[in-house]
Amino acid sequence: MVVAGFNVAKSPSANEDDRHCCHLEVAEDAGSTVYIYTKPSTVTASETASMPVAPKYTYTPLNHLKGGTIVNLYGAVKFFKPPYISKGTDYCSVVTIVDQSNVKLTCTLFNGNLDALPKIYKIGDIVRFHRIKIREYNEQMQGITGIGFASLTFDGTVGAPIVPRTSSKSYSFTEEEQKTIEELRMWAASNLSVCGPTAKLSGVQPMLFFDLTCQLVGKAEVDGSSFLLKVWDGTKCPYPSWKVLVEESDLEGDKVLIHQLRNLIVDILVYDNHVKLAKSLKVGSFLRIYSLHTKQASAENQPDVSYVEFHLHGGTCYGRGIRVLPENNPDVKELKAFMDSVNLTESQNVESMSSMELDGIFGSLSYQSYSERCQQLSVTVLTDHQHLDDTALNTILNSAVPQQYRIRAKLRTFKPQKLYQSVKLYCSKCNSLQEVPDGDDFDLILRDCAATAPNPEVHNSLWYDSAVWDTENQGQRKIAVHFVKHDELLQEPEDTLIMVQGGTLKEIRKLSRRFKCIIPVRSTKEDLELLDLSAPFLLQGKIWHYGCKQCSNQKTIQSLSSLAEEEPSWEPTEIARVLGIEPLQYVFVMKFTLDDGTGALDAYLFDYEKFFQIPASEVLTSSLLQEKMEMIMKILRPPGTKLDDLPWLECFIRSYNVKDGMEQQVCYQIFDTMVAEDVI
Repeated sequence: MVVAGFNVAKSPSANEDDRHCCHLEVAEDAGSTVYIYTKPSTVTASETASMPVAPKYTYTPLNHLKGGTIVNLYGAVKFFKPPYISKGTDYCSVVTIVDQSNVKLTCTLFNGNLDALPKIYKIGDIVRFHRIKIREYNEQMQGITGIGFASLTFDGTVGAPIVPRTSSKSYSFTEEEQKTIEELRMWAASNLSVCGPTAKLSGVQPMLFFDLTCQLVGKAEVDGSSFLLKVWDGTKCPYPSWKVLVEESDLEGDKVLIHQLRNLIVDILVYDNHVKLAKSLKVGSFLRIYSLHTKQASAENQPDVSYVEFHLHGGTCYGRGIRVLPENNPDVKELKAFMDSVNLTESQNVESMSSMELDGIFGSLSYQSYSERCQQLSVTVLTDHQHLDDTALNTILNSAVPQQYRIRAKLRTFKPQKLYQSVKLYCSKCNSLQEVPDGDDFDLILRDCAATAPNPEVHNSLWYDSAVWDTENQGQRKIAVHFVKHDELLQEPEDTLIMVQGGTLKEIRKLSRRFKCIIPVRSTKEDLELLDLSAPFLLQGKIWHYGCKQCSNQKTIQSLSSLAEEEPSWEPTEIARVLGIEPLQYVFVMKFTLDDGTGALDAYLFDYEKFFQIPASEVLTSSLLQEKMEMIMKILRPPGTKLDDLPWLECFIRSYNVKDGMEQQVCYQIFDTMVAEDVI
């Protein structure tokens, strides 16, 4: 037998079933095939039988998802971000789907090939995902792409033809799935708000965010961070609109057609991450531009005359982006039919201010004044006190203490430069800060404890069962595991707290992948007891929980039995409480030097997870979160960038006094501020 067109992937069950560490996965794009060499008695030696694989897929409802699994899904699109260039080399798309269970799932999809991502055009579209990885994060399920991921997208309109959108040439689709799509369409039509903020140019108003379906008739590069798109949709904007000035030689498109449509065309400036895609657009293509912003502005030389500007701001917040629509898209067909009916001669004769008088008014305006206004968006946002006005830093530096201020400044420098060093352990009782202990120190503590054999006299009690294993080729070392019971019964591993004695760090990490919580212990003549608080008192997954040596008043391990009597959830705070431990909290501690042109000051960031929207407790054990944090800091403070070109940070800071010996020192702390969703 020969197999072809399969993906080789790591087997998630290799540790449990003792099979090979890799397995084969069907790849729809490659057309997985099994070739069987038949016996010579039935056919000639050179003959083989080819059997294309058409697997029977099982689809998981969204309310039955579990972390750590790979599943197949159907869902209706509730929210999406069109594909955009990620911080690496891949394209990224974010999709939130729902199904009849009313449970939603947000999926983050990456692929180096733009066409391989789901071709979603609007809310309400139906998607099918094959082999999507499910993980649990902050008690919510998330979907991410993995090896073998494939997708199909369908128009969500009830009664529309069921035609899959995909770049794949090989995929399976059954009559049963057609029924699934029809049922999802009907459910979404009744339960999902599928009407997005769409508008035609004839219906725009100032200060509006909307989705525009249009045709591209011209484009031009304005500068490195912005790009001009000239579009029309067959209708006329009711307000005078701006005309972005570019050199005629820089403008790509049919100049005769652009002049012919001059009263129906609007100029759109796109910024930052959208520029690369805008450059690749072909003149004549049909676009859907999501979360397009109209702004009302006045000419500098005639303040009484107003006009409308069109902007696609940087970032992906609220699904902001651009999507090219195919010629066979129903909305494109409708738009083309309408455009064909437009009387261009009539539109040329009706000259208005936007093409006559305003050309003279706005002709002297530089693009720079437009661009500067549009690119002052802050990379941080405020979570409270928005009613406060900005205060200049030189005013703050000369003001009494304590006070609270709203500021707008740029990040000149920050410390520590090695971001993992910003994670500390904090005691809220004594306000002490300490470094997070190294894993090697914990391993030494465990090995010292393992030198003493477990005491069999303390094994098995009313509230826990014990098991002991001998280690191979490691002398006489024994590992004792004590399984905490509830109602005299053992729980499922994922709900069980265990106490471990004699294990190494490697062994405990392996157990933590299987059991909910682990408490490292040692045995005395009378009982089990906790290790010294230099070691974590509790391990939960990859998170190690530490206690404050100064503020803790440790109780006996028997105190845990009170939690076991109830329906235990094994929350770290509850475990710490019954054991008399004052828990330490993971926090980010950083120093930002902020500058607004009037002055500069150092402000401290003291945060658990609000500012970066990343839990400090998970950063040290997650390379993904470390990369995310580094990416955020490179956006807040791009390396090699002059101060004038740095992005703005909008923050709240508070001033306070700290006693340094006999002197009072004024310090500043950032609060109620978080990184903007666009940046994350």
